[in-house]
Amino acid sequence: MGATVRALGACLWFAVVSVTLSAAGAAQGSVASNQSDASVAPQNGGTAQAVDGIAARIEDDIITESEVRELAAFQLLVDGKSKPRAELIRELVDQWATRGEADAEKFPVPSAADVNNAYAQLAMQFGGAKNFDSRAAAVELNEAAVRRLLGQQLYLSRFLDYRFRPAVQVDDAEIEAYYRDEFAPQVKERGQPVPSIENVQETIREVLVQRAITQRANEWLDNTRGHLQVEPIHEGDAR
Repeated sequence: MGATVRALGACLWFAVVSVTLSAAGAAQGSVASNQSDASVAPQNGGTAQAVDGIAARIEDDIITESEVRELAAFQLLVDGKSKPRAELIRELVDQWATRGEADAEKFPVPSAADVNNAYAQLAMQFGGAKNFDSRAAAVELNEAAVRRLLGQQLYLSRFLDYRFRPAVQVDDAEIEAYYRDEFAPQVKERGQPVPSIENVQETIREVLVQRAITQRANEWLDNTRGHLQVEPIHEGDAR
């Protein structure tokens, strides 16, 4: 039963950020076959060097080509594939907007211990630090870059949790519906015994809270994005 509860709880990690780390386990062995999907040559802490450019203008700021390449590389590392350029830029715009709000409220940055823990958890999904470092090198990300990206994701996800959690309410009926319609069928499909609802209800509650936070955050980002002046620059056209 403990493994089942841990598996359920694992889906909470970085639930509200753009990069979905929970998919990392399913990505084993897929980096090599998907490297052609993204042009990855990160600069900020990565191992490759290239002339930077402007990927998009946002208000009085810019998103650089190196940021786009680095996010693509990170997605390739944890998911086995990266999103198209337009979606990468949109995610970076969302991060820019969220970071601006968090910085304005002087939201605390993650501690070194928090980042170390996140890095260790992620590496463990790939069979340990040695194998993970090898996979990161394959997409031209070094350890410093991965740690910095994890720190950024922790900062943004914690801020969104802080912003939207107080408004979320999950009642017993929602927990029972999730247990009946989603949790129990998934556990049975894996051939495992289904624990009683009493043993998993608090974990389910948190899953549903995170789901609601994600929905509220996405609605806020959709609205915020609509009020921003964003000008994507075609690759090769940046000046």
